[in-house]
Order: sequence, then structure tokens, then C-alpha cells
Amino acid sequence: MSSKSLLFFFVFIISFKGLFAQADTLTPQVSKQKDMGDVINSLSRHKKTDSSKVLSEVKKYHFSFVPAVGYTLQTGFAGIASANLAYKTDTNSITKVSSISTSFTYSQYRQSIIPFLLNIWTKNNMYNIISDNRFIEYPSDIYGLGGRTDPNQGITINFSGLKLHETLLRSINKNLFVGVGVYYDHFWNIKAIDSLKPRANMRLNRTLGKKEIASGLAFKVLYDNRLNQLNPTDGVFANVVFRPNFTFMGSQTNWQSLLVDLRTYITLPSKSNNVLSLWSLNWLTTGGVPPYLLLPSTGWDDQYNTGRGYIQGRFRGDNMYYAEGEYRFQISRNGLFGGVVFLNVEKFSGEISKQFSTVAPGYGVGFRLKLNKFSGANLCVDYGFGENGSKGFFVNLGEVF
Repeated sequence: MSSKSLLFFFVFIISFKGLFAQADTLTPQVSKQKDMGDVINSLSRHKKTDSSKVLSEVKKYHFSFVPAVGYTLQTGFAGIASANLAYKTDTNSITKVSSISTSFTYSQYRQSIIPFLLNIWTKNNMYNIISDNRFIEYPSDIYGLGGRTDPNQGITINFSGLKLHETLLRSINKNLFVGVGVYYDHFWNIKAIDSLKPRANMRLNRTLGKKEIASGLAFKVLYDNRLNQLNPTDGVFANVVFRPNFTFMGSQTNWQSLLVDLRTYITLPSKSNNVLSLWSLNWLTTGGVPPYLLLPSTGWDDQYNTGRGYIQGRFRGDNMYYAEGEYRFQISRNGLFGGVVFLNVEKFSGEISKQFSTVAPGYGVGFRLKLNKFSGANLCVDYGFGENGSKGFFVNLGEVF
């Protein structure tokens, strides 16, 4: 559902090369590194780019169009066409890069995914406008509630979904922002694809219904002092979102949720290019009963990245507690190739019963290919393992967290 896609390298890289060549994301060591653009230039015998000239260049607009194919556990093989515009609202070096992106994905399992995403920074980062809009037509599997559901007892459902999440943040100091937003989620045409016995079908209809609507406010506090959000090597990220939903705003029921997302990055050893990355995500229902499809669930965070080792939606419950550690290391001295090892654990709990609360571990290894040395953008191909034989590829543009 995101850019988790195994891409045709050359089509992708040629389109992507100019997108992140902003001087404010560069490091002094960049001229010693290699990326796939350098590889392509050497193969095509292009004239070598003067790194010092690139370092001093700040372009106003950077556009890319990317046709690609991919594969995930959830979508199977998929065809993707995506476009991105990155720019700065002024020439001040401290102003962060704004971006507008969209794509169209059609998968082997007849899923259609159309996001339209905006992340706009005003002059001197005084305001940040975040708009997360997505339409999905999404046949997928659900497994019930809790952490002890049977992976062989999934039910395939289909539904259409519309997500409209709009947020305005204001700067409090250099790295701290607070703001408010309006969140709207609507699912309709919910139905089982699998043939079910009458009692099971009745139970499913009682759990899901034909449609689900959630509408309300979002109060957000964000702290982020990372120098590079695409491939962090240091710093801290903290994002707290409280979401109250109200019937007077169109929600089917009144309910509230709290998201606490914490990440930190440590260079280890201290003078190397290797990074220990730690992530904690607590996604909690603080009141009321959320719609089933909006309950905390594996792989349904905003970036669809939790739970490598399991298919999206594998676990679901009122509360999700998630932790992950990843060690990122350089394989080639020029930075072209890298690798990772990772371990995550997730626990779901709620009102159903304590016996359904259990810890589900995931672990695996991954390969990194440097697409752009100026931004640090990697193509990330991971293979993850979970319990009960769960395993598969998980692919991202940029690091998972």
C-alpha cells in the first residue's frame, strides 16, 4: 500500500536521481561515496559529475515519475506509477523540503491504491501542513482479534476505503511542533469474498457491517531533530497524536485513540557509518469502540511498516504495543551496498480476554542498495520471519523507520 515495492532498478533510478539533490541534506563524505547513478554513469561512459558543484547546487523544484513493479505479502505482484514533486518555499538553508506525491497501484489480488500526500513547510519552518489522502479498493485477509489467532483461519474480505487526514502544525522552537487536524475515514461495500457458513457470515456482518465511518479531531505534538528523515543516522523523533471521534462530526460512534511513536538513532561504533535504530510505537484505544478496520493492527500504521515477518492485518486488537531494533551496517566501503539485521515484537490486548494477549516476535535480515548518495536514499529489501511459518519479502524506498 505504500512504496513497499520490489522495483525495476534502472527505470526507477533514472527518474529518481534528481529528486533529492538538496544541499541541506548532504554530508562532507558524500564525494567519497557511490550510488546507482554513479554506476549507470560509468556504464554509459557519461562525464563524471563534479561533486563540489553538486554540493553547492540548490534547485527549487525536483520532479520524478516512477513506473515500477513490486511484490509484497499483502498485494502479491503489483504495477505502480508514482510521481513526486519536491521543493523549498524559500532559499533559507534551514527551511525543510516540501513534497507533493501521488501514485496508482494495481495488484495481482485486484487491489487499487491511490494516495495523494502533501508535506508543506512554510518559510523558516514556521508552519507544517500535512495532508494524507488515500483511496483504496482492497481485498485482504482478516484474522479476528488478539495475539493468538490462527494464521490458517483468515477470512478474505473486500472493501472500498477513503482516508482524509489534514493537519496543521506550528513551530514552538527549532524542532518542536504542535497542532490540530481533522481526520475522516470511511469504509464501504464491506463484504466477504470467501464462502462462509450462515452463522459465520452473520457474525462477520455483526462485527463489520456494510460500512464504517470515523470522523473527528487530531491533536498532535511532534519533536524531530533528525538531520535526514529518509535515512536517519542520529537524533530523536517523537510523535504523539490524540484522536477523539464524535458522532456530531459524522462518526458512527464516539471513541478516542492515542498514538505514541518514539524513535532514536545511535552511531555504533561511534566513528563508523553503522547505526543502531530503536523504535517504540504504542497505539491505544483510550475510550469507546473503534470500527473494526480502524483498530490497531499489524502493518496498518501510517507508513504500513510495523511487523516485518507477518502479513498486513495479521494481528488486531484494542491496544497495540510495538518495539523494534535494527542494526544498519555498511558492506562496501564506498557506501553502495549495506545490510541490516532486525528484531521486533508486538503485543495486542483489549476487552476480549487476557488469554488472547501474547507477544509475537519477528526477525530477519536485509540488503541496502544506495540509490542517491546525496539524500542517503536506499532501496531496502528485507526478508522477515514470524511465528507459525510466517515469512516473506518486505521492500521500502528509504529506511523502515
